Amino acid sequence: MTAVVFIHGTGVREPGFSALAGRFAAGVSALRGGLRVVPYYWGGAHGAALAAGGASLPPATGTGRGPLAPGPGPGDDDTADWAVLYADPYAELALAAAGSAPAEELPPGSVPPDLRVRARLADLLAEGDGPAAELGPGLARAVADLAAHPLLAPAATSLAPDDLAEVAARCLTAQVVAGLLDTDAPLVPVGVTRDAVVGRLAAVLGASARGAERGVRSLALRVASSAASRAVVRRRRALTEAAHPAAGDVLRYLSRGEAVRAGLRALIAGLEPPVAIVAHSLGGIIALDTLVLTPLPQVRLLVTAGSQAPFLYESGSLPSLEHPAPLPAHVPDWLNLYDPRDLLSYLGAGLFPGRVTDIAVDSRQPFPAAHSGYWTNSEVYRHIGERLP
Repeated sequence: MTAVVFIHGTGVREPGFSALAGRFAAGVSALRGGLRVVPYYWGGAHGAALAAGGASLPPATGTGRGPLAPGPGPGDDDTADWAVLYADPYAELALAAAGSAPAEELPPGSVPPDLRVRARLADLLAEGDGPAAELGPGLARAVADLAAHPLLAPAATSLAPDDLAEVAARCLTAQVVAGLLDTDAPLVPVGVTRDAVVGRLAAVLGASARGAERGVRSLALRVASSAASRAVVRRRRALTEAAHPAAGDVLRYLSRGEAVRAGLRALIAGLEPPVAIVAHSLGGIIALDTLVLTPLPQVRLLVTAGSQAPFLYESGSLPSLEHPAPLPAHVPDWLNLYDPRDLLSYLGAGLFPGRVTDIAVDSRQPFPAAHSGYWTNSEVYRHIGERLP
C-alpha cells in the first residue's frame, strides 16, 4: 500500500488544516484506491506566532477608488475582472448606478425596477448558504447586504432585468470568495466552480438561461492601479507582514527549520514503502530540504505544488543545497505543479535538468487566490494519481 504524506504550506492552522487534509485525501483517493494518506501538520508545533500580538506592525492604510476601464467580451479571460470584484464586490453595481438616470417619481401603479430582484433576494436569503455551498460560507450574509445596499435601486434603473440578475449574482459570489481570502482559508475554489455558482444564482435571481458558464459580461471590468493597490493593502498582513503566520512561518523555518525536518523524518521512518510526499508552498521546501539532507529510500516520489523551493535554490537561500550544486542522486523523482497565475510558484526543470518535471495547472483564479486553489483543482489530482508509485 502506497503511503502519501501530505504537508501543508504557510499560515495553515487548525481547524483549517483538518479541512484541507480531508479535501486532499478525498481528492487523491478518488483517483487511486488503496492509498494511506498521512497528514504532516507542522503548523501547530513549529509554526510562527507573534509573542506580543503584532505590536511591531504599523496599521494598514487604505487607498482611494480609481476608475475601472472597459475590458474583454464573452470568451476572453476574465481573471483580472474577478480580481477587481474580489477587491470590491459592488464595483459593477457602482458602474451601473453611475449610468442611471436621475431619480424621478414613479407614475401611479408602476412597479419599481428593483422590486423583482429584491423579491428573489428574499427567497434566496431563506435558503441560507446552501446555493453557494461549493464556495464556502457567507452567501446568506452577502444576500442580506446586497438587498440593503443603496446601489441596488439606481443600478436597476439602468440595467435590463437579465443583466441586473447576472451582476447581482457576481456581486454575491465575489463577496463569498472575498470572505475566504480575508480569512486566509486554505481552500479556494477554482474558476469553473465559481462560474457555476454565478450561473445558478443568476437563474434564481431571474436571468434567462445561458448555459453553465457566466463570465463578466454585462459590465466588463479591468484592474485599475488604485483598485489593485486597494486589494494588496487589504491583504498586506496576510501576504507580507510577520503578524500573519504565513510570513512568519517562512522566516521561522529558514532560521530554525531542523525541528520541522526532524518531525518529518520521524514520521516517514514509521511508514512502509513505497512513500510519496505531496507538499504545498513552504511544505515543498521542508520536504525537499529533508530529502536532500537525509537519504530516505522509502520515498519514491516528491510532489510540490505552488513551491518556492526552486527560487530559494537559485537565489542561494535554500538551507540544504546551494546553487550550483546538483540535486543529490538519492532525491526521488520530483513532480512540480505550478499555476502560471500563482506568483509564489516556481519552476525546477531548468535548474535540475532531468530530475524535475514541471507541469502547469490553471485554477482560473487571480493571485493570491491561485496560491490556495491547487487542492480544489481536478487537474492536480490527475497528475498526482498518474505518478504515484
